[in-house]
Amino acid sequence: MSTTTTSAAAVPGAAAPVPWGRDATVMALVGLAHATSHFSHLLLAPLFPIFMCEFGLSYAEVGVLTSVFFVISGVGQALSGFVVDRVGARPVLFAAIVCFLGSALAAAQAQGYAGLLLAAVLAGVGNAPFHPVDFSILNQRVSPSRLGYAYSVHGLTGNLGWALAPAFLVGVATLDQWRHAYWAAAVLYLVVLGVLWWQRDHLRTEVVRRGAEHRVADDLAFLRLPVVWWCFGFFLLSTMTLAVVQTYAVPILQAVHAVPLPTATLTVTAYMLAGAVGMALGGWVAARAAAVDRVVALTMAAGALLMLLAATGWLGGAGSMAALAVTGLAVGIGGPSRDLLIRRATPKGATGRVYGTVYSGLDTGFAVAPLVFGVLMDHGWYAATLAGGAVTLLLAVVAALAVGQRTRVG
Repeated sequence: MSTTTTSAAAVPGAAAPVPWGRDATVMALVGLAHATSHFSHLLLAPLFPIFMCEFGLSYAEVGVLTSVFFVISGVGQALSGFVVDRVGARPVLFAAIVCFLGSALAAAQAQGYAGLLLAAVLAGVGNAPFHPVDFSILNQRVSPSRLGYAYSVHGLTGNLGWALAPAFLVGVATLDQWRHAYWAAAVLYLVVLGVLWWQRDHLRTEVVRRGAEHRVADDLAFLRLPVVWWCFGFFLLSTMTLAVVQTYAVPILQAVHAVPLPTATLTVTAYMLAGAVGMALGGWVAARAAAVDRVVALTMAAGALLMLLAATGWLGGAGSMAALAVTGLAVGIGGPSRDLLIRRATPKGATGRVYGTVYSGLDTGFAVAPLVFGVLMDHGWYAATLAGGAVTLLLAVVAALAVGQRTRVG
């Protein structure tokens, strides 16, 4: 039997028409916070070559910094959802930004590997609660009819945060020195914290009060819902595809099509920018589509087919780059519909817990993908690596349809 569940309760008075400006303010504030989170994903990675020279580190050692970030973020994301449901999203958001500030300060003063490791730990702790926080605020504070647009802004700003980090950090490091890049990042975090504190009334969320009979087991009841694990699987699989593009597209294009490094690097940038454009379009689509699971399935299946086409090598270097960029557009269009789909799968009062568990699949995907696809790359199986990314995206389509089947009305 198909069931439909609704997420967190609406804000008091939500039945009355809410001005667009109020909803837009909430979207902008949450978008700013989300961009800060994605900026922090890449707080250390752009300057890895400098760290290797400065501190005599190996590729494996700097790679561990990324692994530490995603392991802490993934485990913390699942746990932080419980905290968000207990105390509300706003205090957790402020604590997360303070962790990012601490991470930037630790990096600025690092005298060796231990200092960088501390920066990675603090950034991972700060990143952990962002999806439970963001979606708790959006689902409560934005009018239901505008949530498609809200999720579009959320995804778009995340991509912009990814795009800004390398330009900001490398730019400051090139103009001055790398430590000053992290002092500048600390100032950036302070500005964001100040803006969010100034507009804190827009970030308040209601906490579902628990009666005396409430048990800890009740908080874990959502884990028995198959739809939650289908959502988790969807994020794990779709993120593995993203990791293939972000990590291996450049060396694959160099090895298979002899594309120069600067040109090949543009592919990842084009993928992310196309994804941002896709999310903007996807908000319009999600606001009008009834069967959002089918939107997700169609767009991601199209992206998988484009990756498979690129894997054949028939398109040549330029054609493969174009196909991968359009893959980003297709996946981006499905993003807001994906978030609406998860909202339908969320029981009332469990927004933080469900989003924390589901989105920990994203961190798991980033952690697992190098272990799986790195083996293929080490053997020189470049086409198989791209094809593997396409297969994981097709498997994510299956998961999306399974979620849709369990949440569709009627």
